Amino acid sequence: MTLGESVPATLLVLAKSPIPGFAKTRLSPQFSPVDAAYLAACALLDTLDAVRESGIRHRIVAWTGDLDRAERSVELAAALREVTVVPQRGDTFGERLANAHLDAADFGVPVLQIGMDTPQADADLLSRSASRLVATGDTVLGPATDGGWWALGLSEPRPAHLLADIPMSTDRTGELTETALRHSGFRVHALPTLTDVDTYADAIAVAAVSRGRFARSVAELVGPKTPVPL
Repeated sequence: MTLGESVPATLLVLAKSPIPGFAKTRLSPQFSPVDAAYLAACALLDTLDAVRESGIRHRIVAWTGDLDRAERSVELAAALREVTVVPQRGDTFGERLANAHLDAADFGVPVLQIGMDTPQADADLLSRSASRLVATGDTVLGPATDGGWWALGLSEPRPAHLLADIPMSTDRTGELTETALRHSGFRVHALPTLTDVDTYADAIAVAAVSRGRFARSVAELVGPKTPVPL
C-alpha cells in the first residue's frame, strides 16, 4: 500500500484544545504555559497534515476543549474542517479512549488511533501502520519510550472497552494494554517505538527527528545552540 492509495481503515486522533494551562502543562516551567500550548498546537497541526496525506480512507478527530481559546485556533479550525470531528465522551482518559474507538468504528473498521503528541509520525508511517493493521486483521500497538503507547489499532471495536480499566499515563500502560489484549484472545503486532512529547527533554528529542512546525518552533524557543533540524 503506497501513499495516494486509499487504505481501507479509519484513522482516529485523540486531541485536546491547545489552551495555555490546559494542554502540555508538563512542558513548564522550561516553556511558559503559552509557549507550551503553542507547541501543542504545532504538534497537532503537523499530525493533521500527516493524517490528511496518509491515504487512510476515514479520518476522525475526537476533540475536547474550546477551540476558540486555542493557540493557532484559525489554522486548527481550517485543518479540522478536513476531518470528521466527534466530541470526547467519558470521565477518565481511559473511558474517553474507549468511547472514541467505538465512535470511530461507526465510520468503518479497522481503527488506528493516535494522539497529538508524536509530530514525528509522518504520513508514510501512519499509512504503513494502518496497512499492517488491515493485513493482520488483529491488533497493532506502537510502544512509547516512556512505557506508554503512541498508537493502537483494533480490527474490531469489541476490545475497546478494555481501555477504560487500564491505568493511563504510567510507565506500564503499554505493557498492561498489550497484556489485556492478549488475555482477551487478540494477537498484538508491534509498530515502531516513538517518543511522546510530554516533557522538555521529550520536546528536544522529538524536534531533532521531525520536520515541520513543531521542530521549527522548538528551535525558535530554545535558541540556536539546540540541534533541531529546520
